[in-house]
Amino acid sequence: MQENKFLTSKAALITLLIGCFVVSVSMGIRQTYGLFFQFFENDLNVSNTFFGLAIGVQAIVWGVFATIFGIIADKYGANKVTIVALFIYAFGIYALGNLNSTGFLFQLNLGIFVGIGLGGAAAPIIVPTVAKHFPNHNRAKAAGLVTASASVGMFLYPILSSTLFKYYEWENVFNIFVFIILSAAILSYFLKQPSTHEGSQNNQNLNQTLSEAFKEAFGHKSYLFLMAGFFVCGFQITLVATHVPKYVIERGLDGWTGPAILSLIGLFNIFGTLTMGYLADKYSKKILLSGLYFLRGITIILFLFLPGSNFLAIGFGVCFGFLWLATIPATFGIVAQVFGTRCLSMLTGLIFLSHQLGSFSGAYLGGYFFDNFGSYDYAWYCSIALSFFATLMHLPIDERPLKRVATV
Repeated sequence: MQENKFLTSKAALITLLIGCFVVSVSMGIRQTYGLFFQFFENDLNVSNTFFGLAIGVQAIVWGVFATIFGIIADKYGANKVTIVALFIYAFGIYALGNLNSTGFLFQLNLGIFVGIGLGGAAAPIIVPTVAKHFPNHNRAKAAGLVTASASVGMFLYPILSSTLFKYYEWENVFNIFVFIILSAAILSYFLKQPSTHEGSQNNQNLNQTLSEAFKEAFGHKSYLFLMAGFFVCGFQITLVATHVPKYVIERGLDGWTGPAILSLIGLFNIFGTLTMGYLADKYSKKILLSGLYFLRGITIILFLFLPGSNFLAIGFGVCFGFLWLATIPATFGIVAQVFGTRCLSMLTGLIFLSHQLGSFSGAYLGGYFFDNFGSYDYAWYCSIALSFFATLMHLPIDERPLKRVATV
């Protein structure tokens, strides 16, 4: 009966709850940067391209440090890296609003410091940390819960930001965020590493070194297909999060539709990630991922080519939100299922680095196309093509566990 329980230990419960809070904070605040662009543009003389570059730099730094922090977390525990990352995150946010972050300092604070913070305190570190406490038949559900908590943050923080703008200067809104981030840093001390005897571990893989895990993964075609698919995910969600607030205004829609889309994405992502977490423990994860990317392509096509309206914006937020981070439970679930959990944070971190290369492309190209051609359309065309590329990339993935790694 013990094996059938979702929560099998107190450590699993503590790690799940704190992991959910940390991810809701780190990912929720990240969802608001597009809403601050008007203040960056007016007060810091930041152009679309320069803002897109900062988000792109942030994405690359996030991906690199997710891998570095993942290696450290696999060996020493996630709580140490998460605490350090959140303090760096808090400093980057504080500096943006209080230290006249123009020119290079804007790139340093929003791009590098915030990127480092996300590298150790967002889903790529927290999801594997939580997943290690759960056996394979419950792992995607646990990943879905953590990812859903990110969605809660993504829903709440755009609303919170828009509300706070009515009462405070944008710099003070960032100061409020700093306090929340530091609170998450304190709680991160209690993130737990599972003991080696817990059922969530893949015991036949306990002696594998990081270099062996690296070589094994890159010698497996399915791992490379997952990396290609996650590149597409990064391109799409960062293009939307960074540039949709201005895109809807360019199409003549009401100004409230930008924040509404971001909030609806966060809200319906809760349902999407929980649904994917449930389905991924019962059905083929690669087929679910293939179908998800296909539906993303259709959603973007409808948003781009149907007559612009506020109702269309709301519909896009609902539909794309359901598909937003639903890639994580199935993608990370395949990695754990095939390779085991011994080096899970590193392996998912490397896949996430590919995601962030896509994020850089989506953020930067969106701004570049707009500044040079007066339209975001070319970035959207790229996003549509990539959707169908990812649809095909997931079909040949082999989900079977490697013989030397027996999952539980």
